[in-house]
Amino acid sequence: MGPILRMNRRSEVARRKNKLKVSELPIYEVVWIDAEESGDIGWNDIDDTLKKAKKPCPVMHSVGYVVYRGEDHISLLSTVGDDECSTLEKIPLGFIRSESELRGVSGPESPPS
Repeated sequence: MGPILRMNRRSEVARRKNKLKVSELPIYEVVWIDAEESGDIGWNDIDDTLKKAKKPCPVMHSVGYVVYRGEDHISLLSTVGDDECSTLEKIPLGFIRSESELRGVSGPESPPS
């Protein structure tokens, strides 16, 4: 039982090191253009498909905690808890049209009384 106990302690230490300080994460709204695929399985009408080809790609708005920003993409979480989080949303930087910081690292302001 000794090795199992040691593994549990190690994983607990590793988990503590990876804790996010939510109050230090910026919150952004990211406006981006989504890639789109159109059509059904099998054969599709060429005229309908060509009409869809001319339509612009959908514009999406994502809001979340910025947990990573690299050379290729930004990663957002919409919900963060002590030990759990929402799904991770990764948006390629080439898809992004605009970004707005909604809350900086100083934390939210108190609502007016």
